[in-house]
Amino acid sequence: MARRREDMIAGTRTKLIAAARRAFAAHGYVASAMEDITAAAGLTRGALYHHFDSKRGLLEAVIAQIDDEMNDRLAAVVDRAETRWQGFLDELATYVQMASEPEIQRIILLDGPAILGDPAQWNRQIACVRTTQRSLELLVEEGTIGDIDTASMARLISAAALSGSLSIAAAEDPRSVSRQVVESLARLVSGLKSVRRP
Repeated sequence: MARRREDMIAGTRTKLIAAARRAFAAHGYVASAMEDITAAAGLTRGALYHHFDSKRGLLEAVIAQIDDEMNDRLAAVVDRAETRWQGFLDELATYVQMASEPEIQRIILLDGPAILGDPAQWNRQIACVRTTQRSLELLVEEGTIGDIDTASMARLISAAALSGSLSIAAAEDPRSVSRQVVESLARLVSGLKSVRRP
Protein backbone atom coordinates (compact mmCIF):
# COMPACT_ATOMS: atom_id res chain seq x y z
CA MET A 1 0.00 0.00 0.00
CA ALA A 2 2.80 2.43 0.92
CA ARG A 3 4.56 1.64 -2.36
CA ARG A 4 1.42 2.38 -4.34
CA ARG A 5 1.06 5.73 -2.57
CA GLU A 6 4.70 6.59 -3.35
CA ASP A 7 4.10 5.73 -7.01
CA MET A 8 1.00 7.96 -7.08
CA ILE A 9 2.90 10.86 -5.52
CA ALA A 10 5.77 10.43 -7.99
CA GLY A 11 3.31 10.19 -10.87
CA THR A 12 1.54 13.38 -9.86
CA ARG A 13 4.82 15.27 -9.53
CA THR A 14 5.95 13.96 -12.92
CA LYS A 15 2.73 15.14 -14.59
CA LEU A 16 2.94 18.58 -13.04
CA ILE A 17 6.60 19.06 -13.95
CA ALA A 18 5.99 17.89 -17.52
CA ALA A 19 3.00 20.23 -17.97
CA ALA A 20 4.88 23.16 -16.45
CA ARG A 21 7.92 22.47 -18.58
CA ARG A 22 5.84 22.55 -21.76
CA ALA A 23 4.08 25.74 -20.67
CA PHE A 24 7.23 27.55 -19.57
CA ALA A 25 9.04 26.61 -22.80
CA ALA A 26 6.15 27.69 -25.01
CA HIS A 27 4.91 30.81 -23.21
CA GLY A 28 7.47 31.73 -20.57
CA TYR A 29 7.11 31.60 -16.81
CA VAL A 30 5.12 34.81 -16.35
CA ALA A 31 2.56 34.04 -19.08
CA SER A 32 1.98 30.45 -17.90
CA ALA A 33 -1.13 30.33 -15.74
CA MET A 34 -1.33 27.82 -12.90
CA GLU A 35 -4.83 26.82 -14.03
CA ASP A 36 -3.56 25.98 -17.50
CA ILE A 37 -0.69 23.92 -16.10
CA THR A 38 -2.93 21.88 -13.80
CA ALA A 39 -5.53 21.41 -16.55
CA ALA A 40 -2.84 20.15 -18.95
CA ALA A 41 -1.68 17.72 -16.26
CA GLY A 42 -5.26 16.59 -15.61
CA LEU A 43 -4.96 17.64 -11.97
CA THR A 44 -6.35 20.25 -9.59
CA ARG A 45 -4.68 23.39 -8.32
CA GLY A 46 -4.80 21.81 -4.88
CA ALA A 47 -2.64 18.95 -6.14
CA LEU A 48 -0.09 21.45 -7.39
CA TYR A 49 0.12 23.21 -4.04
CA HIS A 50 0.29 19.87 -2.25
CA HIS A 51 3.46 18.96 -4.15
CA PHE A 52 4.96 22.41 -4.75
CA ASP A 53 4.67 25.35 -2.41
CA SER A 54 4.29 27.81 -5.31
CA LYS A 55 4.68 28.40 -9.01
CA ARG A 56 8.26 29.35 -8.21
CA GLY A 57 8.76 25.93 -6.59
CA LEU A 58 7.47 24.33 -9.77
CA LEU A 59 9.95 26.36 -11.82
CA GLU A 60 12.77 25.16 -9.56
CA ALA A 61 11.69 21.55 -10.15
CA VAL A 62 11.58 22.07 -13.92
CA ILE A 63 15.03 23.67 -13.88
CA ALA A 64 16.38 20.78 -11.78
CA GLN A 65 15.03 18.27 -14.30
CA ILE A 66 16.51 20.08 -17.30
CA ASP A 67 19.79 20.55 -15.45
CA ASP A 68 19.99 16.80 -14.74
CA GLU A 69 19.47 16.13 -18.45
CA MET A 70 22.17 18.65 -19.34
CA ASN A 71 24.58 16.98 -16.92
CA ASP A 72 23.88 13.58 -18.49
CA ARG A 73 24.64 15.00 -21.92
CA LEU A 74 27.85 16.60 -20.68
CA ALA A 75 28.97 13.37 -19.01
CA ALA A 76 28.45 11.52 -22.30
CA VAL A 77 30.58 14.11 -24.13
CA VAL A 78 33.39 13.68 -21.61
CA ASP A 79 33.18 9.89 -21.84
CA ARG A 80 33.60 10.00 -25.63
CA ALA A 81 36.73 12.15 -25.54
CA GLU A 82 40.08 10.51 -26.26
CA THR A 83 41.92 12.52 -23.60
CA ARG A 84 40.99 14.23 -20.35
CA TRP A 85 41.99 17.60 -21.83
CA GLN A 86 39.82 17.08 -24.91
CA GLY A 87 36.94 16.04 -22.67
CA PHE A 88 37.38 19.24 -20.67
CA LEU A 89 37.28 21.37 -23.83
CA ASP A 90 34.35 19.45 -25.32
CA GLU A 91 32.38 19.72 -22.09
CA LEU A 92 32.81 23.51 -21.98
CA ALA A 93 31.88 23.88 -25.65
CA THR A 94 28.80 21.68 -25.31
CA TYR A 95 27.62 23.53 -22.20
CA VAL A 96 27.82 26.85 -24.05
CA GLN A 97 26.21 25.44 -27.21
CA MET A 98 23.20 24.28 -25.17
CA ALA A 99 22.38 27.95 -24.61
CA SER A 100 21.19 28.16 -28.22
CA GLU A 101 18.48 25.54 -27.58
CA PRO A 102 15.10 27.30 -27.18
CA GLU A 103 13.93 25.42 -24.07
CA ILE A 104 17.20 25.97 -22.21
CA GLN A 105 17.30 29.60 -23.31
CA ARG A 106 13.81 30.38 -22.12
CA ILE A 107 13.62 28.38 -18.90
CA ILE A 108 17.18 28.19 -17.57
CA LEU A 109 18.82 31.35 -18.88
CA LEU A 110 16.03 33.92 -19.21
CA ASP A 111 13.22 33.06 -16.81
CA GLY A 112 15.40 31.30 -14.26
CA PRO A 113 17.56 34.33 -13.37
CA ALA A 114 14.58 36.70 -13.59
CA ILE A 115 12.61 34.69 -11.03
CA LEU A 116 15.24 32.88 -8.94
CA GLY A 117 18.05 35.44 -8.97
CA ASP A 118 21.72 35.22 -9.93
CA PRO A 119 22.36 31.71 -11.35
CA ALA A 120 25.94 31.84 -10.08
CA GLN A 121 24.43 31.45 -6.59
CA TRP A 122 22.23 28.45 -7.44
CA ASN A 123 23.26 25.24 -5.69
CA ARG A 124 23.59 23.46 -9.02
CA GLN A 125 25.92 26.11 -10.40
CA ILE A 126 28.05 25.91 -7.26
CA ALA A 127 28.22 22.13 -7.77
CA CYS A 128 29.28 22.78 -11.37
CA VAL A 129 32.18 24.91 -10.13
CA ARG A 130 33.28 22.03 -7.88
CA THR A 131 33.14 19.63 -10.83
CA THR A 132 35.24 22.00 -12.91
CA GLN A 133 37.74 22.28 -10.07
CA ARG A 134 38.02 18.49 -9.86
CA SER A 135 38.64 18.31 -13.63
CA LEU A 136 41.39 20.90 -13.30
CA GLU A 137 42.96 19.02 -10.39
CA LEU A 138 43.09 15.84 -12.49
CA LEU A 139 44.64 17.74 -15.40
CA VAL A 140 47.30 19.11 -13.05
CA GLU A 141 47.96 15.64 -11.61
CA GLU A 142 48.51 14.12 -15.04
CA GLY A 143 50.77 17.00 -16.08
CA THR A 144 48.59 18.31 -18.89
CA ILE A 145 48.53 21.71 -17.26
CA GLY A 146 50.90 23.21 -14.72
CA ASP A 147 50.30 24.10 -11.10
CA ILE A 148 47.44 26.57 -10.70
CA ASP A 149 45.02 27.58 -8.00
CA THR A 150 42.30 25.19 -9.19
CA ALA A 151 39.59 26.69 -6.97
CA SER A 152 40.04 30.22 -8.34
CA MET A 153 40.45 29.00 -11.90
CA ALA A 154 37.30 26.87 -11.68
CA ARG A 155 35.30 29.89 -10.53
CA LEU A 156 36.68 32.02 -13.36
CA ILE A 157 36.05 29.42 -16.06
CA SER A 158 32.55 28.68 -14.78
CA ALA A 159 31.75 32.40 -14.63
CA ALA A 160 32.97 32.85 -18.21
CA ALA A 161 30.90 29.90 -19.45
CA LEU A 162 27.79 31.11 -17.62
CA SER A 163 28.21 34.69 -18.81
CA GLY A 164 28.71 33.46 -22.36
CA SER A 165 25.59 31.32 -22.13
CA LEU A 166 23.51 34.24 -20.84
CA SER A 167 24.74 36.40 -23.72
CA ILE A 168 23.75 33.69 -26.20
CA ALA A 169 20.26 33.40 -24.73
CA ALA A 170 19.74 37.18 -24.99
CA ALA A 171 21.14 37.47 -28.54
CA GLU A 172 19.11 38.09 -31.68
CA ASP A 173 21.18 35.41 -33.44
CA PRO A 174 21.99 32.84 -30.72
CA ARG A 175 23.76 30.38 -33.02
CA SER A 176 26.18 32.97 -34.33
CA VAL A 177 26.95 34.26 -30.84
CA SER A 178 27.32 30.66 -29.66
CA ARG A 179 30.08 30.03 -32.20
CA GLN A 180 31.88 33.17 -31.07
CA VAL A 181 31.60 32.31 -27.38
CA VAL A 182 32.78 28.72 -27.92
CA GLU A 183 35.82 29.94 -29.84
CA SER A 184 36.63 32.62 -27.27
CA LEU A 185 36.26 30.22 -24.36
CA ALA A 186 38.53 27.67 -26.05
CA ARG A 187 41.19 30.36 -26.55
CA LEU A 188 40.82 31.45 -22.95
CA VAL A 189 41.33 28.00 -21.42
CA SER A 190 44.05 27.02 -23.90
CA GLY A 191 46.31 29.36 -21.95
CA LEU A 192 46.26 26.82 -19.12
CA LYS A 193 48.52 24.55 -21.16
CA SER A 194 51.17 27.22 -21.23
CA VAL A 195 51.41 27.14 -17.43
CA ARG A 196 54.37 24.95 -16.54
CA ARG A 197 55.43 23.42 -13.26
CA PRO A 198 58.19 25.39 -11.49
